[in-house]
Amino acid sequence: MMGMRFQPSLSAQEVHSLANATDNVELAIETGFIHIDTAAIYKNEDSVGDAIKGGGFDREKLYIATKYDGGDIQREVRSSLTKLGLTQVDLYLIHFPSLVEKDMEGGWRELEKIKEDGLSRSIGVSNFNLEQMQELVKVARIKPAVNQIRLHPYNYAENRALLAYSAQHGIVTEAYSSLTPLTKLPGGAVDKPVAAAAKRLGATPGQVIFKWVESKGVVIVTTSSRKERLEEYLAVADIPALTSAEIAAIDQAGASGFSSETSFGFGFWVFILVVLAGGWFARRFFISRREKTTTGYEPISSS
Repeated sequence: MMGMRFQPSLSAQEVHSLANATDNVELAIETGFIHIDTAAIYKNEDSVGDAIKGGGFDREKLYIATKYDGGDIQREVRSSLTKLGLTQVDLYLIHFPSLVEKDMEGGWRELEKIKEDGLSRSIGVSNFNLEQMQELVKVARIKPAVNQIRLHPYNYAENRALLAYSAQHGIVTEAYSSLTPLTKLPGGAVDKPVAAAAKRLGATPGQVIFKWVESKGVVIVTTSSRKERLEEYLAVADIPALTSAEIAAIDQAGASGFSSETSFGFGFWVFILVVLAGGWFARRFFISRREKTTTGYEPISSS
């Protein structure tokens, strides 16, 4: 995947709540996405399968990934294949390290068997940190092909060592939630260098974030149900690379901005202050009401 022309993966995570996720997946493929990412926990593997079959798409031109989310691994992968209407997926991931943390080696042996049995062309993991990846690589007979993680400018610094380790061992990193600075943490330090790069390139802030991810040698996993947004993401391939100065500026802003996933933007704290102030005034109002006499008059102050 690393040598491919820029090709983001469409995550089906956020389309499971739609009345018909099939339409969304069909739209993505028709728009140009070939990498479709889903999971047992998304409860929409059947919809992805319907999109592949109903849309008349060439299966060999698609890259289908799904994830294990608990239960008997051999039974679960076959269940996923049945729902997808496939005999083999291109990538099967352990969705969370907690699913195998009690027996990392035993759990990974089950994944290796899935590859050996031809049920998945590649196997990998998701949400593994550096220590967990190191433990896994030590016991693996077949190395994981992929580690899919949350990655954006605000958590890049804490993931640099993980990215370096994965690259050293030939493990592809896939990134989800890369647009977090725009969608969940707007108003932070990253906004300024992203806006500057967007102005120079004539690009959107989202496209700049994706160029930043691309500069790290990472595959993007994104999602949208809007055709214009999907086209915007695919158009990233035609946008020139960020300069080293622009990349460094985004890195620096991310490291000095929000310190963790639990940090919140200015708007959030304004909202909290408004709620607290409203609560204080409401409390004073009801206390005042309780202090009224039965005639309804305010009590005379003793002072």
